[in-house]
Amino acid sequence: MKTVSYFLLLTFMISCGKKEAEAIKLNTDGCEFCKMKISDGKFGAEVITTKGRIYKFDDMHCMVNYHKENPNSKIQSFYIHDFNQNNTLIAAETAFYVKGGSINSPMRGNTIAVQTNEEVKQMAEKYNASPISWTEIIK
Repeated sequence: MKTVSYFLLLTFMISCGKKEAEAIKLNTDGCEFCKMKISDGKFGAEVITTKGRIYKFDDMHCMVNYHKENPNSKIQSFYIHDFNQNNTLIAAETAFYVKGGSINSPMRGNTIAVQTNEEVKQMAEKYNASPISWTEIIK
């Protein structure tokens, strides 16, 4: 009986372990915040809770608003679509951001994420937008 208990505990611990980002199914998955279908692979976002629950969003703005309205939700990871790689999620904490200008996202968050500082400089110039940090976005 003791062996079975250890096995069940180990299975539970493994199943609650760290989860990776799950690809967003465009035009199928819905936004957890605004309930619209996620249709643009350049602006979507995702959070994974410490319990392993995944919430998907059609715009970074929806994800940030969801996070603010659910302060007790323990978030393990934030992911953002890489603007330059359609429907590819990248870790929000390591991404680079640019906001405003002529950027036009689904829910008017008007912020894009890219993987490098060089890309953010290019996007800022192209869209007449301003760089912004993850800390500024999430607060």
